[in-house]
Amino acid sequence: MTTELRRLRNYINGEFRDAADGRTIDVVNPATGEVYATSPLSGQSDVDAAMDAAAAAFPAWRDTTPAERQKVLLKIADAFEERAEDLIAAEVENTGKPVALTASEEIPPMVDQIRFFAGAARLLEGRSAGEYMEGMTSIVRREPVGVCAQVAPWNYPMMMAVWKFAPALAAGNTVVLKPSDTTPASTVLIAEIIGQIVPKGVFNVICGDRETGKAMVEHPTPAMASITGSVRAGMQVAESAAKDVKRVHLELGGKAPVVVFEDTDIDKAVEDISVAGFFNAGQDCTAATRVLVHESIHDEFVARLAKAATDTKTGLPDDEDVLYGPLNNANQLAQVSGFIERLPAHAKVESGGHRVGDKGYFYAPTVVSGLKQDDEIVQKEVFGPVITVQSFRDEQQALEFANGVEFALASSVWTKDHARAMRMSKSLDFGCVWINTHIPLVAEMPHGGYKKSGYGKDLSAYGFEDYTRIKHVMTSLG
Repeated sequence: MTTELRRLRNYINGEFRDAADGRTIDVVNPATGEVYATSPLSGQSDVDAAMDAAAAAFPAWRDTTPAERQKVLLKIADAFEERAEDLIAAEVENTGKPVALTASEEIPPMVDQIRFFAGAARLLEGRSAGEYMEGMTSIVRREPVGVCAQVAPWNYPMMMAVWKFAPALAAGNTVVLKPSDTTPASTVLIAEIIGQIVPKGVFNVICGDRETGKAMVEHPTPAMASITGSVRAGMQVAESAAKDVKRVHLELGGKAPVVVFEDTDIDKAVEDISVAGFFNAGQDCTAATRVLVHESIHDEFVARLAKAATDTKTGLPDDEDVLYGPLNNANQLAQVSGFIERLPAHAKVESGGHRVGDKGYFYAPTVVSGLKQDDEIVQKEVFGPVITVQSFRDEQQALEFANGVEFALASSVWTKDHARAMRMSKSLDFGCVWINTHIPLVAEMPHGGYKKSGYGKDLSAYGFEDYTRIKHVMTSLG
């Protein structure tokens, strides 16, 4: 007996459609390793149709008042709450994440973020009018940029979709959003929910692979391309967008340093850092993956962190006391395993370092010590449940190690010394610095990095402004 696969479809101009040429991709549940759905493998004609729909809808959506857009976004937030169980079910099938944590850690922030941008829609301000030349008055207008081509990642498919569409719609733009080819289910459901609220063409979803995303970015219609993904993908997007000078918004990889000084509360630091490192199977650009510990407490800290890893559980979505589920796909499992297999002789696996079970893509919570600054696992993003530990002798060396990678998204400092914390936060070359905590995010504060972690901000008024353009209007008083 065979089970019929679910059939996911694109959402273009207010209706669900298959790919024009009928091509599909199998979608795998990472907790089981089994195919549960098919998704469109969209080609150029599908991208053309979505872009045409978004372009046609843009003038009317642009001309809505901020109050009207706010009302729409508030309806979307309410609808997300009403359909929370459906969204959770789709996301769990997408990712294998624990049901309870998806319900508590993703739905409430998503709803809050949509409501934040609903409020931001009414605060789209320019500078006050003024006379800067005799007989002339100048006005600065903030306007939507136009059609936005957006590509979301597979680690947080629902939440990253919110980070994309909410500020774009609030500012008066129209959207063509592509989910990852491995996690389209929750985004297609989001299209169903939003499609009942916004005018047709304002919000479109097309599914597909890397070539589909490339076609979106290279399409002449979008004024902006926004991607959350790997450094390689971001570089390709920036290169493609440069051909017709599109605006680009990039949130890319991370390698967050976690700097632990000798005066920290070790028990609290170990507990919080282990959660921040292993949450979502470490598949988070801000994960606490690279721990730097003062040499005087290094051995004790490593022993306690290894014990915390041993006590951390991974398992199926409905399992109790599970912190995280599987890695997202077979390629990611191979990547994480490869980092451990290639460890240099001086490295020591303190806990984990192996696959869990033979079904799905589960990997044990892992702690690796004895590492040097130029080791591959220190320099490159693992994107798995792996925490590395290095020792440092003083504040200067801690900064050298922390800043000595190509990523610059997030970081944290653990100390009771306020002055030291302020010095470190000033000198750490990262878009976010947490002090005595790691990973909390709020809608009001910006998220985004420097260097190869990309540019542009998500969340906050800064993220909202990224989806606007500035126009100077000067009028004669004569």
